[in-house]
Amino acid sequence: MSITDIVTVVVYDYLWGLPLVFLVLTAGAFLTLRTGFFQIQFFRKAFAQTKISLIGEKQAEKNSKTGVISSFEAMSMALGTTIGVGNIGGVATAIALGGPGAIFWMWIAGLFGLVIKTVEITLAVYYRSRTDQGESYGGPNYYMHKGIGIEKGYKKLSKFLSFIFAFGFILGIFLNIQTYTVSEAVAGTFSFNANWVAIVYTVALYIMISGGMKRIGKIATIIVPFMCAFYIIGGLIVIIINIENLIPSIGLIIKAAFNPIAATGGFAGSSVSLALKSGMSRSVFSNEAGWGSAPMIHASAKVNHPLKQGMIGIFEVFFDTIIVCSITGLVIIITGQWKTGLDGATLTLSAFETGMGNVGRIILAVGIFFFGLTTSSGVYTQIEVVLRYIFKKSKIRKNLLTAYKWFYPIPSIALVFIAKKNGLPGTTVWLFSDASTALPIFANILTLLILSPKFMKIVKDYKARYLNKGIVDNEFKVFFEGSDDENRVDKV
Repeated sequence: MSITDIVTVVVYDYLWGLPLVFLVLTAGAFLTLRTGFFQIQFFRKAFAQTKISLIGEKQAEKNSKTGVISSFEAMSMALGTTIGVGNIGGVATAIALGGPGAIFWMWIAGLFGLVIKTVEITLAVYYRSRTDQGESYGGPNYYMHKGIGIEKGYKKLSKFLSFIFAFGFILGIFLNIQTYTVSEAVAGTFSFNANWVAIVYTVALYIMISGGMKRIGKIATIIVPFMCAFYIIGGLIVIIINIENLIPSIGLIIKAAFNPIAATGGFAGSSVSLALKSGMSRSVFSNEAGWGSAPMIHASAKVNHPLKQGMIGIFEVFFDTIIVCSITGLVIIITGQWKTGLDGATLTLSAFETGMGNVGRIILAVGIFFFGLTTSSGVYTQIEVVLRYIFKKSKIRKNLLTAYKWFYPIPSIALVFIAKKNGLPGTTVWLFSDASTALPIFANILTLLILSPKFMKIVKDYKARYLNKGIVDNEFKVFFEGSDDENRVDKV
């Protein structure tokens, strides 16, 4: 067996085996039914809330003392983390492993991800904590401790889930895929040495993270909208050029989701099980619904009600998976490049090149560089939140966070050197990345199910305060730890 075969067995038979896939699907279905199809009920409202974040928050939110960054900066950082190498190289790798059917299961995971991400962001904002300087931080570790450990009194369960989540998430430092994907794309396009590309990228990353969350948020608001617009327009151009293949490609995606697909061209063939697992894992890696990563960024947003920020999760998953990932998948399949045996960012670049020529490939490769920066810096802030939770003593935490800032990019660049030296294919490197998501997802999804009653109470409060549906319960605290914002009732 090759190293790729061994890693595939370990990741997809054990870490991302059917039990975890079943848990994600079951949790998504349960939360959908429990909330009365929240993602459909609040779909338009979610886009309205996103628009408010885009054009500017109300004065009450601008003056909020319970956040570090604006709602729009939080969304840009979260989108910058989700929309990037996962959409470009990740989707391509899912197709290279599972065939066109992987796209169908990516859509299913995205449908449930709409509500899953809303729940986790809302809980992260609700249970967030403030530092001595008044800055707000939150995420799964915080709502595990406060929601399960304090409110429900299950302290041992809280510590167990928190340990699994933190261990798996911090493992992501050593299995970070961004530097590899950027190096692969840029080196392959410009015939550069991949190791030198990795070094330049790492220097740029150090510059970006040196200013902390506020600088990352401001840079993300500039880079993310521009790159998203370019990628979507470029993808649509390729699809329009090959429009006669659109319907057959969609048919192939649906058919391959339920039937094994035989080897063809450079594609080695795939089973239904592998299509399901690769599509599900890549969807979660891309849109981060259930992973618990995005809530760490959103918890720092200046917002006066948890559900306001939570609803932005619907927009993020829809935009990331249903639009951007779909464009990537369709471009690869509609051009027939999925049969070439290529994988990762190289496969996506090749598909774009068939429609836009070498110029399109060059622009996309440069885009991947900037997408990678926003993704890497976003992951940096997420892991920082976990470390802040684990090391609560200010002296230890301060020194640790300084060391972490310098250490963070090193494992990623080391992965590039190791992969290139040993000739590891992109599919193998991406499988390592999948391994880092399994444990956090397991712990976080279980927590969301346990705390779903609290989410329902927050929804009820929001409806009473802002939609005039029901009576406002003045005894209900809008934030777990009281704040100046908790009793605001200004309309959206």
